Amino acid sequence: MSSKLSILENIRKNIDEQYEMPDLDAFVPTAYADKLSQFIDISKGVGGHARVLEDGEDLNAVISGLYPEAKTIASNLPEVTVATFNPDERDDAHTLIGIDLGVVKGEFGVAENGCIWIPQNVKYKALYFISEYLVIILDKHRIVNTMHEAYNQLDMHGKGFGVFISGPSKTADIEQALVVGAHGPKGVTVLLV
Repeated sequence: MSSKLSILENIRKNIDEQYEMPDLDAFVPTAYADKLSQFIDISKGVGGHARVLEDGEDLNAVISGLYPEAKTIASNLPEVTVATFNPDERDDAHTLIGIDLGVVKGEFGVAENGCIWIPQNVKYKALYFISEYLVIILDKHRIVNTMHEAYNQLDMHGKGFGVFISGPSKTADIEQALVVGAHGPKGVTVLLV
């Protein structure tokens, strides 16, 4: 008998009480009365910022107002005219180092944790992580309640990469010292259109 099987056998012998698997058909998913407000509140709770663009508000003016110090703004979105360059026109991902602001489009958001699903819709996925700050443009009508609903929305056929992003990059050590922006953007703003 292998050591793995021996360990598993010893565990089985020493289990006094067995439990049945939960009835997944009885699972009642969370449904928020106002998914948009929940998404905005949770985004703030995870260190990000989400705001709804009002009717008539100019997307580019909002981006410029939020990040007036940004000198290099990367976006491949035609509606983002404040961008200083299109990252898809670069020949090497390494040339994206030092970007002040990346502006990308999210496919849908999740109310329970403030995350946004972003399929790879740029040439170099490094843009999502190498930008000092990230703006995600999201349709305010494309917010689901939970990750259960989110996974049902995913279409991974034909796409090589996708990521859920929730707020800025953060990490904490065992002493609970939180560091924001350690592995990615220092700040994330979601503009709900």
